[in-house]
Amino acid sequence: MDIEECLEKGLLKEDKEDIEKAKKSIEIAKHKLSIAKRTFDVKIFEESIINAYAAMFHAGRALLFKDGFKEKSHYGLFVYIKEKYNDKLEPRFINELNALRLERHELLYGLEKQEIKEVEAEDVMKLAEDFIKAVRGLIGGLK
Repeated sequence: MDIEECLEKGLLKEDKEDIEKAKKSIEIAKHKLSIAKRTFDVKIFEESIINAYAAMFHAGRALLFKDGFKEKSHYGLFVYIKEKYNDKLEPRFINELNALRLERHELLYGLEKQEIKEVEAEDVMKLAEDFIKAVRGLIGGLK
């Protein structure tokens, strides 16, 4: 699926460019990452993964807001970033964003309990932190 199909199916919507929304989305991303770190500290690794993904999701939304789009699904956001930012973001960010999107879905809605290891949660939080920094660099004008 590409951006055009996502627009046709309502997974993405065109909107006006809004740098203020982009900045707010980065702030939310940083907040979600702080929650991930706090849940990590008390060894709730599942929530660390979920919140680290949420941090990446909100950072990704910042790019959409900057470009004049809004997402109506997590998949639509992934498709947009994959198509528009594949030459501006490291491939690991795009690949892991999608993998974590699927893992988050399974953690939240799946019927099987998953055992999350400390090292996995730690790696995902580092990835989210790096992704937020990369997105901030693409947006510019952020503290």
